[in-house]
Amino acid sequence: MDYLYHPYQSKRHTAFARKGMVATSQPLASNAGIEIMQKGGNAIDAAIATAAALTVVEPTSNGIGGDAFALVWVKDKLYGLNSSGPSPATLTPEAVKALGHDKMPVHGMLPITVPGAPAAWAELSRRFGKLPLTEVLAPAIRYAEEGFPLTPILGKYWGAAYKKFKETFTGDEFNAWFETFAPDGRAPKTGEMWSSPGHAKTLRAIAETDARDFYEGDIADQIDACMKQYGGFLSKEDLASYKPEWVEPISTNYKGYDVWEIPPNGHGMVALMALNIYKNQSEPVWESVQTLHEQIESMKLAFTDGKAFITEEADMPVETAHLLSEEYAEKRAALIGDEALDPQPYDIPKGGTVYLATADEEGNMVSFIQSNYMGFGSGVVVPGTGIGLQNRGHDFSLEENHPNVLRPGKRTYHTIIPGFLSKDGQAIGPFGVMGGYMQPQGHYQVVLHTVDYLLNPQAALDVPRWQWTEGKKVVVEPEFPNHLVQALIRKGHDVTIAPDGGSFGRGQIIWRNPETGVLQGGTESRTDGAISAW
Repeated sequence: MDYLYHPYQSKRHTAFARKGMVATSQPLASNAGIEIMQKGGNAIDAAIATAAALTVVEPTSNGIGGDAFALVWVKDKLYGLNSSGPSPATLTPEAVKALGHDKMPVHGMLPITVPGAPAAWAELSRRFGKLPLTEVLAPAIRYAEEGFPLTPILGKYWGAAYKKFKETFTGDEFNAWFETFAPDGRAPKTGEMWSSPGHAKTLRAIAETDARDFYEGDIADQIDACMKQYGGFLSKEDLASYKPEWVEPISTNYKGYDVWEIPPNGHGMVALMALNIYKNQSEPVWESVQTLHEQIESMKLAFTDGKAFITEEADMPVETAHLLSEEYAEKRAALIGDEALDPQPYDIPKGGTVYLATADEEGNMVSFIQSNYMGFGSGVVVPGTGIGLQNRGHDFSLEENHPNVLRPGKRTYHTIIPGFLSKDGQAIGPFGVMGGYMQPQGHYQVVLHTVDYLLNPQAALDVPRWQWTEGKKVVVEPEFPNHLVQALIRKGHDVTIAPDGGSFGRGQIIWRNPETGVLQGGTESRTDGAISAW
């Protein structure tokens, strides 16, 4: 039986609930969040439980050794948490070049940065949770110990990763990856059971010590030993000095709705910049090539600038406030004409991720995202722990004058972004679309479909997506209307039709009716998405 063969179109409807809702890419993870709510936890507890479960049931996209960001709505206020980890204190461009690299590699020891996800769970629990981590992480520990059956999209990407890694992972530092994720000499298949006792042991230690063991105790010692054995740079001192950062979310107003993102080093502001530029264009028309052209042009200008400037805010050559200003938006919008642009960065004025959304009956809501960056991350697994370490450092530049140049203890340009929508000071709800550089483009398209066309959350996620990649190149999904593809080509766009929707992000949405408290959710048809409702 081929679980990826779908000869007929299927349809999902918006899910509704009142007491609680969890939307994510894995059914078992969604169930973990609802289970915790039903035991007395709130939306924050549910988000932590879901995130921990996802490290077990979707290791192709995230893990204990990755980073996390969150937007949390509690008592009519939105809070932002940046739990992305910095580069090791001894990792310098000179050290990387001395090992024979002219750019940061994708896999191995060099792109490994400090993991922020466990610290995010502990910090969210400390500030806003109702239940202890020992109870909140119990479902994830159970899945790791008892095992779970692989879902179709998970099986697809797990198998693809194994096939690639079998050819490219030749060093001893990758042995633990195969021992953990291919214990029978192959990748597990859809419907087959997989478990990870080491992962369960690590999660239990995190739960019992509020993550301190990961950063200061036995787990930190094991990570440190792994790094030393295989020539890595991440040390126990790097782990011990790490703390997540509470930040003020940034926003823009789009037609009466406030769209919220985490400030840099994340690239959520690219979505806000694109919305601001697009506000200066003509009134949107459904399935109009002119509207679509202006949407794409606005995004490519915003993204070109984001890639050029975003890093740690202190190292950015232009202030975040200016990139979100009307002055910036108007100058960039003035460049948009009837033909596709080959964008250049703005002239500076002088002077493989999982996303989840949760909501409870008290009005608390969480937009949460965590990732190992590219699929399984660096490919380095700490032996016996289930910890796959991220490769987030791959995004660092080794060019001295680049804003995102590698520096010891610096956080790199970051692709994972949670989103949130509000109106007139009241929460509408969390939303997100994961998938590397598709993320701000997915956020942007979801907001446009919701605000401009009043699509319900499921329909807003189901709309065929486009993705700008570089220059005049645009990739669209197979279901994208052909008449629009042809019309975009006539406007100078270099359009490619993708064979499937795998590279177009995977989103979740939960909206809340502020008058009734009724929750409505949409989940992603491009993955094994599921909504658990109560």
